[in-house]
Amino acid sequence: MIPAGEARGAGVGGAMARVGRGSGGGIFGPLAALKARTTALGGWRRALVALALGALLALALPPFHVIPLAVVALTGLLWLIDGSAGPRGAFAVGWLFGFGHFLAGLYWIVNALLLFGLAYLPVYPIVVGFLPSILAVFIGLAAAAARAVPATGAARVLAFAGFWVAAEWLRGNVFSGFPWNLAGYMWAFSDAMLQIASVVGVYGLGLLSIAALGMPAILAEPVPRGPRRATGGAVAAVLAGALALAAAYGFGIARLAAAPPLASLENPASDRVPGVVLRVVQPNVEQVNKWSRERHEENFRHHLALSVGPGWERVTHTIWPETAATFFLAEQPIALEAIARAAPQGGLLMTGAPRRAVQDGERRLWNSLLAIDGSARVVGSFDKFHLVPLGEYVPLKDYLPLTKVVQGASDYSAGPGPRTLRLPGLPPFSPLICYEVIFPAQVVDRADRPAWLLNITNDGWYGDSPGPRQHFAIARLRSVEEGLPLVRSANTGISGVVDAYGRVVAALALGRTGVIDAPLPRALAAPGLYARFGDATLLVMLALVAILCMLAPNGRTTPADRSGNATT
Repeated sequence: MIPAGEARGAGVGGAMARVGRGSGGGIFGPLAALKARTTALGGWRRALVALALGALLALALPPFHVIPLAVVALTGLLWLIDGSAGPRGAFAVGWLFGFGHFLAGLYWIVNALLLFGLAYLPVYPIVVGFLPSILAVFIGLAAAAARAVPATGAARVLAFAGFWVAAEWLRGNVFSGFPWNLAGYMWAFSDAMLQIASVVGVYGLGLLSIAALGMPAILAEPVPRGPRRATGGAVAAVLAGALALAAAYGFGIARLAAAPPLASLENPASDRVPGVVLRVVQPNVEQVNKWSRERHEENFRHHLALSVGPGWERVTHTIWPETAATFFLAEQPIALEAIARAAPQGGLLMTGAPRRAVQDGERRLWNSLLAIDGSARVVGSFDKFHLVPLGEYVPLKDYLPLTKVVQGASDYSAGPGPRTLRLPGLPPFSPLICYEVIFPAQVVDRADRPAWLLNITNDGWYGDSPGPRQHFAIARLRSVEEGLPLVRSANTGISGVVDAYGRVVAALALGRTGVIDAPLPRALAAPGLYARFGDATLLVMLALVAILCMLAPNGRTTPADRSGNATT
């Protein structure tokens, strides 16, 4: 009987022997040796490496975009999956990887609670530990499914990429959904790379990215027979992944080359809606002061002053951010009259504000967008339909001793869903409040297609952290997917105007106070494939991946191969 330590050593030695026979001392020998050491890890070392690799992948996402780290992270994860004793062991590795990934990528959420000192102390462990642990389950499931598939080489990586993105889709849709930091967002720094999302959406871009960036993992696979042929096949698969990314980039370059110039106020003939000049207000009110009763009037006047500043005479519509009015504006005639005086002549001022009414015999509260004209009338409204758990309502509140983070004792009610709003002087648009903009294929009423997207938000909760920057990057992808321009007003965060290709026309940085005066870019004349079919395009891509897995060389393993991979 071999003690546990000796058994692990024997596993490493056996793996190294197989590496030596398969690599023939070739250029990938050191890589194969590294894989052998990685797959043989056990105990806390294995757990620590999985956590660290997950954190590395977070650095490939906005706002860092260190793409080479994605290659390291995915390669290491695939090797750890190889070294797992079956799907259960792979799930554990994937869960640890996911926990490190989401802890590093979403740590900034706790900033919202730190604003209130110890008042929300019971929620801290939920945010710090519980949220990453739940999200990590999806990566664990992808890892377990990949380990269960009898495939090697390129087929194994393709299968893993398919399971990863299927898990991302589930994460974005089950329960309330939380599709933050999807793999496709790693390319948000490149307008050209984003253009393929008009065809396959951010999930499809993620599938391409995981497959291509994870493919180098197969360069270290042991090849018992025909080493030159097998090694050549691995190199060809890696090159094919690189060429797929290059093709996506080339598609983007060609699409942008055919696009009209950016919309501009200085050039009335540019690609813009005639007769519309928007003033996007970013008041930059500190979150600790935003709901203060003592600052109530001061904050309101601050918004008014920014609205009527220099250049106001050419503006047709003004936009304030989410809950710019922290009171029930529709019930305050004096406040409505003040807004009417600040509204552009013949135009509207749109603002976020809470709204309440009695519905079905019950008093309800909504997080809303209100449009006010120069006569102090509310001429249009929209209620947020995708609420933030623990932020705007408490799920299972009869069982959980928690209160929501947003001010007020009552939970917010959800609106009916995506809606196209029609207001005087504007093309029809789809309002989106706060993180409603993060949900692919869920930002417009497809039966009543709008001409642009309006996102009002408040990222002041999260301070100077990656969160607000990630939010803006995510919002831009909706423009590419839907072929619609996006106008975004944030209390602070990043306010901006984005055209239908995801190009930034104008923006105000995080922590800045000011306004953006900008034209409204035009929507694309014809919606793209993703705008028409939504996530059905992902199903087609997953079907293609399944076919490629079956056609790929070395697409199946023998029982001996599978047992040889499991060293722990």
